[in-house]
Amino acid sequence: MLAAGVGGVALIERASVAKPGDLLRMLASAPPDHRKRVVCCYATPMAAIRGMVEVVLVVEDIDRSVAFYQDTLGLDPISPPELPVKFLRIGAARDGVPQQVVLIPRPMAAEQPLVRTRALHHIGLEVAPQDYEHERERLTGLGFEIRGGEHPFMPVEAFYLDDPDGNEIEIATWRG
Repeated sequence: MLAAGVGGVALIERASVAKPGDLLRMLASAPPDHRKRVVCCYATPMAAIRGMVEVVLVVEDIDRSVAFYQDTLGLDPISPPELPVKFLRIGAARDGVPQQVVLIPRPMAAEQPLVRTRALHHIGLEVAPQDYEHERERLTGLGFEIRGGEHPFMPVEAFYLDDPDGNEIEIATWRG
């Protein structure tokens, strides 16, 4: 259905357009002066996904991996200590589902039909622009081999290191 125009521009309610043909029929029925100035956005309905919840990693040594993600990268453990799978929150506590890295000991994963090869390319973690150089220096000082990288199109500065299981970790900041 056409809603009232603002400044002579007709607006089409997204909910009223079920398929491309509906949009054409609406345009045809619009007043002639509105047809030339219709503002619309017809697309497949947006998914309801709001963000990433977790990256789940199978690890060889759970204690070593928890130490890396907690002590080295500063993630906060949020799972009960007796739970064999470890959940570590990324960033500050907030309402809703936290962003997390989840560590599963390989013996537990062996019970599931998982491929043993590395299928993960890398995990990207964001730091504030003012913390970027300090974080790079801190991780270099801890003995990690730091590799550079360049984003192909966004103003992002990043460096990379490996966790104890060889998973590549990207530390990035926005420079836009």
